[in-house]
Amino acid sequence: MVNEVEREVQVLQHYLNEYGQQIEVLSQQLQMIEHGRAEAAAAVVTLTALAESADGTILLPVGGGASLRVKVLDADRVLLNLGAEVVVERQNAEAREFIEDRMTEMEASAKRLAETLGKVQGQANEVAQRLDQIYRLAQQQQGQAPGARTG
Repeated sequence: MVNEVEREVQVLQHYLNEYGQQIEVLSQQLQMIEHGRAEAAAAVVTLTALAESADGTILLPVGGGASLRVKVLDADRVLLNLGAEVVVERQNAEAREFIEDRMTEMEASAKRLAETLGKVQGQANEVAQRLDQIYRLAQQQQGQAPGARTG
């Protein structure tokens, strides 16, 4: 009986470790998607401001909280990275639409990832609860006097 309990504890601890690793990977993926979505949202805001600017002057963030006031020579032509080192030129409105569609896809991916993350966390919680039950039962059995009857 003791060997069976020890084996169950080992298996449950293995599952708990695996779930922990999955949770870490899913959390990192979720952060990457959220970062990409935030970048895309900033791009849409900038392109919208550029389209609405009478003289093509906008504030360009350069990092560290610093921005430059710049004048864009051709405010309606945007170079758009499609991925895999493919860059195309699109009109401002087309570029915004493409980026907004990409944001929608990222939001859907984030939702699916969050659901998967929730399921894995739930499974990890179930395993942790089972381990806790086993440990409490073992403590109770150790606390009983030899030869004492349970019931």
